[in-house]
Amino acid sequence: MKYSRATDYALHTMLFLAQATPRETISVHKLAERQNVSPTYLSKILTKLVKAGMIESLPGVNGGYKLKSNWENISFLDVIHAIEGSASLFDCSFDHGPQCPIQRVVEQAEKKMEDYLKSMTIAALAKEAQC
Repeated sequence: MKYSRATDYALHTMLFLAQATPRETISVHKLAERQNVSPTYLSKILTKLVKAGMIESLPGVNGGYKLKSNWENISFLDVIHAIEGSASLFDCSFDHGPQCPIQRVVEQAEKKMEDYLKSMTIAALAKEAQC
């Protein structure tokens, strides 16, 4: 699992949408301005979130983006996977299999991190944070 700048923008966008009003439509320009990023760049990120079923896009003059109805269940891990895919963060150069102590340690570390990120929802963070 990777964590790039695009993932950072995606997580902040999801949090902003949750804090604004979950059913309110917000333009890509407003979302981009909030994060000081190009609307074109953010649009590519938002497209991935739409494809993942986390947000919806509404066209037109009053269009923009808003959270889907199931947004309360979206975890940090869901957003990360939507942007980065689900590739492993750690890749052992040697494929020794599960008996390799190094591979075992890094796989356990990644599993713990994924479990934690899966337990953290955008909704829970929106209740407690003001980013």
